[in-house]
Amino acid sequence: MATRTKFTKQLEDIEGYLNRLTEKAASDVRAAGLAATGDKGAAEGVMSGRKTEDRLRNAIEENCLDVMLLQQPLIGEDLRFVSGAFRIVSDLTHIDGMTRDVCWLVEEIPAKAAKKLSAELSEMSECAARMVEQSGAAFAASDVEAAQKVVEQDNRVNELYSEVEEKLVGLIREGKSSARYLPELLMVAKYFERIGDLSKRVAAWAIFRVTGEHVVAEKTSQRLDAEEQED
Repeated sequence: MATRTKFTKQLEDIEGYLNRLTEKAASDVRAAGLAATGDKGAAEGVMSGRKTEDRLRNAIEENCLDVMLLQQPLIGEDLRFVSGAFRIVSDLTHIDGMTRDVCWLVEEIPAKAAKKLSAELSEMSECAARMVEQSGAAFAASDVEAAQKVVEQDNRVNELYSEVEEKLVGLIREGKSSARYLPELLMVAKYFERIGDLSKRVAAWAIFRVTGEHVVAEKTSQRLDAEEQED
């Protein structure tokens, strides 16, 4: 009985830590969006949150490993939850790391230049933050339908990224001074687009928790894996 009680407590701890990491990642995505549109103060909390991220990640991974090694045999829904949580933590910490990269980039971009893309970057960051939240909630609730909706939302993030590209090309053609910051502005948008893709991977693990099948667009998964190696 004591062993089962400890096992239940470990599963609850994993879920609690995972929820906190999801909330932190989504909050940091929104803060990065504010920073990208000229609010330099919004970046401070993001840049100082690395230790919190590390603590949550370590707590999740240690509990997952402890369960997988000591609670045998681990089968069915419990196995899918623990293995899914172990993989999700990597995607969430990668998302949180990208928000710090955004905040670092925007330090080089004048507020006047960022303002020209404020509408697109604001919507991108909000869409990406919602995807983070909803994918995590879908995993916690074992909700396949909610997970599938996250995948669908990524279409809008991709559309916004294309709009940013088109607008930046227009700025170059017009000879606007903002075009000097093309690499930084485009990379900021790219980070939000990649956060959307990573949220899709979290949603895929939510589906896995229910069905036992992990399905994510092969092209997207390969691209993200290649980009992770580059980072």
